[in-house]
Amino acid sequence: MPEILLTGFQPYGGRQLNPSAEIIRALDGTKIAGCSVRGMLLPVSFKAAQQPLEDAIAEHRPTVVVSAGLWPGEPVIRLERVAVNRASFEMPDNDGQRPLDENVDPGGPVARAVTLPVGKIIPALRAKGIPARTSDTAGTFLCNATLFRALGACERAGTGARCGFVHLPYLPQQVAELLDELSNEGRLELHQRADLASMCLDMMLDAVGTILTLSLDPS
Repeated sequence: MPEILLTGFQPYGGRQLNPSAEIIRALDGTKIAGCSVRGMLLPVSFKAAQQPLEDAIAEHRPTVVVSAGLWPGEPVIRLERVAVNRASFEMPDNDGQRPLDENVDPGGPVARAVTLPVGKIIPALRAKGIPARTSDTAGTFLCNATLFRALGACERAGTGARCGFVHLPYLPQQVAELLDELSNEGRLELHQRADLASMCLDMMLDAVGTILTLSLDPS
């Protein structure tokens, strides 16, 4: 039976939640368009996240591979279009490692393009009332590295799997906690902040489900 591999990340940066982890918990073991969803929670570790991801793609040979991650401050669903062969972390990962100007894959290309039907997905999300946009930079943290590695693993598998990455906003409860922290610290300054956007989990689940459904459509 065709299979979807859906990955997310553990919490990081002192946060107690990661919306991508909540997406994995909700969709793991479900079926979308008759296709089983295999959820995988990746560690926020440049080294430790690589092998489980690449092994899962090689072993299960999924039809679609979609990774999800948090982009703090992003107000909409954001579909990435490219991953670059560069790891330059602004903050350490959960192992305390902070690669700077390193290659994700020393033998790999400069960049890899996603293979999801992004041009079809974005208008479909907007038609459902879900705010969404495309992006040509997945950053240089672990989200980018994961996308670059997943695309490479799909190429090596040779199955023609569609592969891409979706960045998610904060969950509302995360912003509520952030507002409490800022208020307690006397640093609220709401009119100056641009990182207080959030999206409810139900809308994120609807968005990811739509992304997966359209990615399974060969047309």
